[in-house]
Amino acid sequence: MSNTSRRRRPRVSEAYGDDASPFRTAARRPLLERIVPVSRDLPTYGRAAFRRDALAGVTVAALALPSGMAYAELAGLSPVAGLYALLLPTIAYVVLGSSRQLIVGPEGSIAALVAATLLPLAGDDPERYADLAALLALMVAAAFLLARLARIGWIADYFSRSVLVGYIHGVAVVLIIGQMGKLLGVSLDAERPIPLLAEIVDKLPDLHTTTVVVGAISLALLLGLRRFLPKFPAALAVVIGAIAASWALDLAARGVATVGSVPSGLPRIHLPSAAEADLARLVPAALGIFLVSFADEILTARAFAGRHGQHVRVRQELTAMAAADAAAGLTGAFPIGASGSRTAVNDLMGVRTQVAGLMAVVAVACVLLFLTAPIAYLPSATLGAIIVSAAIGLVDTKAWRALWRPTRADAVIGALTTVGVVVLGVLDALLLAVALSVVDTVRRSARPHDAVLGYVARLDRYADVSLHPRARITPGVLVYRLDDRLFFANARYVSGRVREAMDGAPTRVAWLVFDAEALVDVDATGFETLDELVRSLDAEGTPFAVARLKQHVREIFDLAELTETIGRDRFFPTVRAAVEAAPHPRGTTPAP
Repeated sequence: MSNTSRRRRPRVSEAYGDDASPFRTAARRPLLERIVPVSRDLPTYGRAAFRRDALAGVTVAALALPSGMAYAELAGLSPVAGLYALLLPTIAYVVLGSSRQLIVGPEGSIAALVAATLLPLAGDDPERYADLAALLALMVAAAFLLARLARIGWIADYFSRSVLVGYIHGVAVVLIIGQMGKLLGVSLDAERPIPLLAEIVDKLPDLHTTTVVVGAISLALLLGLRRFLPKFPAALAVVIGAIAASWALDLAARGVATVGSVPSGLPRIHLPSAAEADLARLVPAALGIFLVSFADEILTARAFAGRHGQHVRVRQELTAMAAADAAAGLTGAFPIGASGSRTAVNDLMGVRTQVAGLMAVVAVACVLLFLTAPIAYLPSATLGAIIVSAAIGLVDTKAWRALWRPTRADAVIGALTTVGVVVLGVLDALLLAVALSVVDTVRRSARPHDAVLGYVARLDRYADVSLHPRARITPGVLVYRLDDRLFFANARYVSGRVREAMDGAPTRVAWLVFDAEALVDVDATGFETLDELVRSLDAEGTPFAVARLKQHVREIFDLAELTETIGRDRFFPTVRAAVEAAPHPRGTTPAP
């Protein structure tokens, strides 16, 4: 008895049925859980979970307070705007977000985009600048809402890993260069990183020594505490120490710039005022900030949810971010995003629900109500050091090694993105990087993997002869397999490869079998090229047969009339059947 006949047949039970689908969508959750995801956790919420979430919330607030103020200054606004961005926007995400771990608020890359957008428009008018920042947040919220209604959440998938790694490191460089003025105590006029560097070099003789000392000490403490006490709220401790030192030593009188007066109390809800011309000017920036914010938010939320076997709903995240940015715009803040560092701390503290975010809001509100007076003494150099420290924390050598090992192209795209962010600006560089990713994808598909197949008795199937040199070949028959779709970028290449395979065959090819198992799509150029190949081979006396073509692709073949060109009798369910159908085989068919 042969090995094939001795094999056990698979156990068979019920069939799907004529009208059944093998795929079933997940059951819809109750309406309240879909609209307010946090409600699903409240029925089983207990004291232990509350204590854990409360501790995490206070810890996150300790990180968010100084960074929020620093990013507000980076955006060109009063530090209090950064604190406002930690209140209602966080509550909006807590209520509507589908991630249990994600923390939203002011972020460096978005703050840099805000500054780059508004500085040319508002000039030295702080009131107009604040209105435009709030208006920009509302426009970003509108972009999120439109994306939700249009169901275009898939757009985030076009930000490849190489683009994001390069983008993050480019932003890190931009953030560091942008804070040099505060750390050196000099006034800088340039806006772009390269001109800024040139201006910094020119003004090095004018640096303020005391400011440099304050910034250096602050940065050294931040980096040292993060290195040796990673769980310690280093930023909050440095801020408190800097405030105390500034008050005791009267650093303002010594020429050190400080934050100055910060209004106490909670923000009022109001619509920002702006002219129609401002709306038109802000549209491109709003779309750019939406793309950056959404890509970063989805990737961060998915990364942390995946660690716990949880699921992030893209459409719900669009809704939550729309509400969060709208809340920022209505409370005098600026566009916000996802915070990877604070989300990491939140997850490290073992949070189970978004209640931790509410605890962070309570802590920030207490500071706004009772502790704004001491903030006036905070040196600007310390805020600059916080941003530089955060930027240094973005540097990830492992990410670059991960890009370099599989393919150099990913690392090159990442490097070009980094350089683009520094030289061209965040938005232009991001568009360039996405374009490079698309070009690289087309480049890879233009040289798809293919193979010539032979029969391997040990495996009882046809396999790649380059991997199985002893595979048996039927004389006069060539089996060619394409492991990709056939489209404009690779059609001519595939046609040439078929010819090369025919030239490399040990005997003249009298019957060509195209193994189409991996062929999932064909465009107009692919059909045209395939049609030309089939006709030319027929004219040469080499019939063209197709094996294992998927049904949906066969339907496209029918519509393109390629089925008639090939011949309906030349389509076979298996490679073996196609080989056995060779009209004038010379030798024996290798299949048993």
